[in-house]
Amino acid sequence: MLELKNIKKSYTVSDITTNALDDISVSFRENEFVAILGASGSGKTTCLNIIGGLDRYDAGDLIINGKSTKNFKEKEWDAYRNNTIGFVFQSYNLISHLSIVANVELGMTLSGVSRNEKHKKALEVLEKVGLKDHLNKKPNQLSGGQMQRVAIARALANNPDILLCDEPTGALDTKTSVQIMDLIKEVASDKLVIMVTHNPELAYKYADRIVEFQDGKIINDSNPYTKLEESDRFRLKKTSMSFLTALRISFNNIRTKMGRTFLTAFASSIGIIGIALILSLSVGFQIQIDDFQQDAMAEFPIIISQQATEVDTEEFKENRQEMMDQMLGDVEYVDSDEVYLYDEAERRAMHTNIFTEEYIAYLEKIDPAICKSIGYSRAVSLNLLKKNEDKVAQVNTGNINFSSYPTVLSGTSYLEENYDLLAGAYPTDETGLVLVVDNKNRLEQNIALELGFDVEDVESIKFNDLVGIQLKAVMNNDYYSATEYGGYTLNLDYDKVFDAENNIDLKIVGIVRAKKDVSFAILNEGIAYSDGLAERVIAIAEESDIVKSQKESDHNVLTMEEVDEEAKEQLLTYLGGNAIPYMITVYPINFQTKDSILEYLDEYNDKQSEDEDKIVYTDLADTITGMTSGIMDGITMVLIAFSSTALVVSLIMISIITYTSVLERTKEIGILKALGARKKDISRVFDAETCILGVFSGVLGIVIAWLLTFPINSLIYNATKLEHVARLQLSHAVILIIISTILTMLGGHIPARIASKKDAVEALRTGD
Repeated sequence: MLELKNIKKSYTVSDITTNALDDISVSFRENEFVAILGASGSGKTTCLNIIGGLDRYDAGDLIINGKSTKNFKEKEWDAYRNNTIGFVFQSYNLISHLSIVANVELGMTLSGVSRNEKHKKALEVLEKVGLKDHLNKKPNQLSGGQMQRVAIARALANNPDILLCDEPTGALDTKTSVQIMDLIKEVASDKLVIMVTHNPELAYKYADRIVEFQDGKIINDSNPYTKLEESDRFRLKKTSMSFLTALRISFNNIRTKMGRTFLTAFASSIGIIGIALILSLSVGFQIQIDDFQQDAMAEFPIIISQQATEVDTEEFKENRQEMMDQMLGDVEYVDSDEVYLYDEAERRAMHTNIFTEEYIAYLEKIDPAICKSIGYSRAVSLNLLKKNEDKVAQVNTGNINFSSYPTVLSGTSYLEENYDLLAGAYPTDETGLVLVVDNKNRLEQNIALELGFDVEDVESIKFNDLVGIQLKAVMNNDYYSATEYGGYTLNLDYDKVFDAENNIDLKIVGIVRAKKDVSFAILNEGIAYSDGLAERVIAIAEESDIVKSQKESDHNVLTMEEVDEEAKEQLLTYLGGNAIPYMITVYPINFQTKDSILEYLDEYNDKQSEDEDKIVYTDLADTITGMTSGIMDGITMVLIAFSSTALVVSLIMISIITYTSVLERTKEIGILKALGARKKDISRVFDAETCILGVFSGVLGIVIAWLLTFPINSLIYNATKLEHVARLQLSHAVILIIISTILTMLGGHIPARIASKKDAVEALRTGD
């Protein structure tokens, strides 16, 4: 039951239809009729009751199935307009960018009807009003009568209790008006139809009840008010519009303005294009740098030195931060008349690595899958003799520039991988030596002199003259002789020593030079030997008489001078009695396995309870790569910050464009409100539009940026010969599209909120 009580004030007829009786203060202009249509004998007589005299207005309210509308909340009015009242407007009020099927579905969309169900119902009502053959046309492709039929179909689609018709034939010719009225009469067979019209002939011809107004007063009522029994309490079905539905509505609107949409998206994508290109170049250059560093630093070892190493203390870290602040000009000055003292030792700490047999054994167990080789730099006492023609001479190892190459754990030998063979062959055992020359095949004169060559007036030596040179490594027991005073002296009978049984025959088997692509060559210019030879010589030296005697004596067994423990250790090292290396170099398989080696080294330190037992290492590659990475990150951040200003401009532009869209679609807002759309539904429609625009803008920006990488790469290659520098990462593309969408939605949300607060009546009037 619908009951209208005590009308007050004076409003226009259109207020009834557009407000759906949500404002109870309504009356009618002069000479207008309210025609109440209903089937005879349908039991719906006196459906609309005007209470009060014909010449007075009193304050009152609207009663809907026993429930007063005085305390209706906004969402209840929305639901009431959506599923209780159906509207047929004089000017049709169809949304031009939607097909007639979509226009009819709109009310059901707001009701949350499923897609298949609402489409089926829309087809049914359109067939009922005779538009079966025009389903996919737009409103501007229809005649006036056809558009009014669409409006009636839309009003019927949601199966409302009441159909409100505002001058449904006002814009139609006579013939079409009769057709529309016949259709409305047919609808009135099972619906309450309230029609407002200026045409009394139509009212008297089709209406079951007529309320006539003149000069703002009721002058006649063909079926006066009769008190009815109160029915069940009124129940409202809440309206609902999902964001996906809002996206579909907005997409249909955007399709009608593709040109403007494309220009808007392009303008707002400029910031995305700039940031995408910056990230592409940053990533590309960083990859180029990393590739170069991996190639250049693949042979950079992890160096573990026995010598004192500087480590950071907390005090030192604070001091380093102060130094950085000073460089950047961000320094805090103390206002004081005093000088404050500090201990430099507290600012920096020195750590000495103690290589124990346990640690050496731990290194030997490293996984060959991550470590290619380990090099040990040991103090080896190589007592060398060389026979030139018939004369045996001592070789001064200080002038020969000896160095050892690493022991290989996996893969090819260190020499074969890092050094080109210029002559001869690579060593096959520990007795084979190689002569190392620099990149210009140069060798220091003293080395050639020790090898028995006359260097005066000689500029070069043939490879064949160097390959095959033989040396004798004499062991301590043959090289030193005991004296009658308990000490030892050098055995100067070189001919006898040269032929000693325990000597090790050494031979220069090849001449090598560092490969062009090796950036870190550890072998010095001179003669290189294997670490296996060093271990063999040291093992024999440790069992020699002179070393054993020196370990037990407090004097230098060569000079008989008294020595302290430090000097004694140095003397034992000189005699070859110290197998502990003074430096260890660990070579990773490649740049990627370096981290695994560092973890392995750190595991040892984690097991040590005392700091002095820990072993500090130096990662040369990490030191260099950390610097370059920091510089690249800094440059990237600055450029991104600069390009981000375009995003701010885009956000403001989107706000303006969305507000313009709100103004353009004011009538549509009114129609949606009249159909029961909530504030959040209206806001959601425009948020969905900006969401689509943001996604489109982001995708467009990414596509343009990706296309620009091709000419950019061409220019960079022509200038630097670097290939494929600009590389747009998929992750960056996705993130930038998300950022574009979020910023665009933020920019359009305020206009969307403005749209949601528009009054339905004002929106429809403004739209007209």
